Amino acid sequence: MYPHYIAKAEKKGRTKSEVNEIICWLTGYIQEQLEEQLEKQNDFETFFAEAPQLNPARTLIKGVICGVRVEEIEEPTMREIRYLDKLIDELAKGKSMEKILRN
Repeated sequence: MYPHYIAKAEKKGRTKSEVNEIICWLTGYIQEQLEEQLEKQNDFETFFAEAPQLNPARTLIKGVICGVRVEEIEEPTMREIRYLDKLIDELAKGKSMEKILRN
């Protein structure tokens, strides 16, 4: 999915570094750890399970993604995936990084 996130962002004039910043904010990975995860090509379940520290502010992410309210998703891994999807959507829609990262 990572190449899809990059393509979606770049198509709207955003950058790979912004995508990486979002992923690191959400998961607690530092850039080197993120690159290691990408090299391993882990699935989402492993990626989120190995995350150093999921950002507690991620629960502030609200809204609809793929027709489902993010805050109502009960399955933990799917909820984390949809949080990430929602953040990338916000990036592609032109929101500022400050708002995306819930600062």
